[in-house]
Amino acid sequence: QVQLVESGGGLVQAGGSLRLSCAASSVIVNIYVMGWYRQAPGKQRELVASIRGGGSASYADSVKGRFTISRDGAKNTVYLQMNSLKPEDTGVYYCNFVNRPTNWGQGTQVTVSS
Repeated sequence: QVQLVESGGGLVQAGGSLRLSCAASSVIVNIYVMGWYRQAPGKQRELVASIRGGGSASYADSVKGRFTISRDGAKNTVYLQMNSLKPEDTGVYYCNFVNRPTNWGQGTQVTVSS
């Protein structure tokens, strides 16, 4: 089973930026649709960004214009660049396959203070 490890979260002030990384154990992340999800306390996990094998990306309305998903094929790593962060972006961020999800990892905590 493919292992996915998220990193890069932390504490940041509103308006700041963070770059999340999703390191994978397989080149398969370069082929299938990958997504970044987030889950706030007491809320359901939601898909905020996804990227297809060809590089095309999609975003939730709440993050459009602020977040950018990308991939480094040589490193089997998917990134999420988050700019102009807002307190409502706070949550645990996870990466996973979109169409055929594997086990959910620990995620990485993002906390945005006002």
